Amino acid sequence: MLFHSRWAMFPPSGPTVTGFVASTLFRRITPLRLLRAALSFLAFVLLTGHHARAGGPFQISLGRSAVDLNGPWKFHIGDNPAWSDPKFEDSSWETVDLTAPPGAHDDDVGLTGYVPGWSAKGHLGYSGYAWYRLRVAVTAPEHAELALTGPPAVDSAYQIFVNGKLMGSAGRFSGPVPTVFSIQPRLFAIGRWPGPTSESDDPDLLIAFRVWMGSWDLGEIAGGIHIAPVLGDTGSIQARYQMQWLQTIRGYIVEVVEGLFFLLLAAMAWCLRSFDRSNRAYLWLCTALVLTALYRANQAIFFWGQFETVHGFELISIVLLLPLCLAAWTLAWRAWLRPGMEWMPTAAGGLLAFYILAEFLSRSWFYGVFPQWFNRGTHFAIASDRLLFLALTVLITYRGIQQRRDTWFTISALLLVSVGLFAQELSQLGIKGIWFPFGTGVSRTQFAYAVFDLVMFALLWNRFQHFAKRYRSPAHDATSA
Repeated sequence: MLFHSRWAMFPPSGPTVTGFVASTLFRRITPLRLLRAALSFLAFVLLTGHHARAGGPFQISLGRSAVDLNGPWKFHIGDNPAWSDPKFEDSSWETVDLTAPPGAHDDDVGLTGYVPGWSAKGHLGYSGYAWYRLRVAVTAPEHAELALTGPPAVDSAYQIFVNGKLMGSAGRFSGPVPTVFSIQPRLFAIGRWPGPTSESDDPDLLIAFRVWMGSWDLGEIAGGIHIAPVLGDTGSIQARYQMQWLQTIRGYIVEVVEGLFFLLLAAMAWCLRSFDRSNRAYLWLCTALVLTALYRANQAIFFWGQFETVHGFELISIVLLLPLCLAAWTLAWRAWLRPGMEWMPTAAGGLLAFYILAEFLSRSWFYGVFPQWFNRGTHFAIASDRLLFLALTVLITYRGIQQRRDTWFTISALLLVSVGLFAQELSQLGIKGIWFPFGTGVSRTQFAYAVFDLVMFALLWNRFQHFAKRYRSPAHDATSA
């Protein structure tokens, strides 16, 4: 979460405070003191500059505290098990600084401290293994228990070694190609300090990350570690770890809440079906709402859990649920507005099958299998399929306005849900897709769905009132008798 300084938002005002501060400074600052301060600063710059050129260990002093390991880290693409060894000579490696500018965050949920990856630092287009190494000279109270948080943003999986010992991983590295899950905050216990954690006599800590990036993560800022790990005493690290989890949960809690509202709306639509079983609109609406709820909730399931792999997420959300949502909403609005067009279910079914096939052939499990022309063809097919679904939605909207059936509520709900269904197309038009109120990412789709929930509730509640009046009418009582 991004906070501004209290004094930046509410600066002190009034001549009394300003005059007091100014007069105090002028009384205390003398030329001799200024000279001493300048010489001290010059000595500090020379000493730190010499230390950085000498390539010595990253110096930290720990009490009950935690320190971001911004580096500079030693970095090398490729893979070699010897690179975890503290004795390995890495002076010829590149250096990578993980220091984030003030206020930096990722462009998804708002994770703070985010920096571009290796693609933005001379390795654009590279996917595979790379190593980060940092030697840390620790000054800590005797017998302090140290711990380390893993970086909460990495493309795409990693293993961590401390003084050559494997401490843990994010992802499974048992096969020839790592199995990738979502990257989550992780805590690794280093143990009691002082003293090395391996048989080495070196009292420093050598922290090494073996990172693997899948080809599906390629991008202009992708690759490797995006948020620096943190080292400190166990209590402080646990507090930082909990804060990172809070950011992760907060980033996707909206998906869960909106998914629950969609399920409640689906229950309302199902109840309305019992009053008018001949109207298929309620069944289609219920189906579309449930599918959309599952699609939204699966993002939280993926990022909060560790049982759905990247491939599994793509199969469930991208290949299946997203195309099914588009087809279901198209048929739901057709059934609700009844614009005719008996051919539309057949057209929507054909587009759905074509969309699922194209998405399946373009997903990460086929990266590097098909030639480039084939990949470009599948992406063009997906874009064309989505535009055809959009054309059907526009046609239904036009016919619905002509026939004036629940026009304002229905058309408003249709447009709002379409903001989420056709988010890619809106982004291509240059319409901003995400905002970060209070440091948490809230997307255009989430805003649209929040308003949609209210509009759809009003629409369904209006139908309930309609049926209630019908069942209370004298004509209905006479028919029942």
